[in-house]
Amino acid sequence: MTTIQKSVKKSSLDLSIVDDPVSLNKFLRPECAAAIWRRQTPRHVQSWLDRLDADVLPRGRVILPLQTVAHTVGHFCDMSGLPVGPERDWLQKDIVSLATLFSGLIDARFLRLRLDVVTTNACRKFHTDAITSRLVCTYRGTGTQYGITTDSNDPSSVFTVQTGSPILLRGTLWPAKPNSGLLHRSPPIEGTGETRLVLVLDPVHDPDENT
Repeated sequence: MTTIQKSVKKSSLDLSIVDDPVSLNKFLRPECAAAIWRRQTPRHVQSWLDRLDADVLPRGRVILPLQTVAHTVGHFCDMSGLPVGPERDWLQKDIVSLATLFSGLIDARFLRLRLDVVTTNACRKFHTDAITSRLVCTYRGTGTQYGITTDSNDPSSVFTVQTGSPILLRGTLWPAKPNSGLLHRSPPIEGTGETRLVLVLDPVHDPDENT
């Protein structure tokens, strides 16, 4: 039994770690606070992403219907100057695939899509977001960190999601209660020279209320 499995067993938390996207439907179980799709970015794509100058990494934030995700992500890549090629094609298609998967799972007509290029300690404090749910996938750099707590203190054990693996997280607005005790944060990287490329997807049910 791994350390995270022991920690989960001691709490009321159900953290699902799956090896295929279909199994992410476990996230909808009442007792499931988070789900991780354990996977790896193709090696040649990861190597390409890691070598890129940070200035050409795509970034942007927008609320949009699912059918415009491909066009919007392509626009973000064009605006940043991300080199054209099979690796860029894979990245764009993967973002569309994750958006489609998440939208279908959560039954969201609109998504808030955010591509962040992070070099600081953004969101370095452990927290739970004031949303219903969120998908986070780190394409470059250290993945999202998470842990379990039974009080207001930071988790005593911290775990890091593998680069390229999406994590689905419940927020404080998710109807299921009580609080699961799972907190997460962006890894503290300021001063290390590391650059992260992070995709964040949130469901939006009324875009007029989120503009």
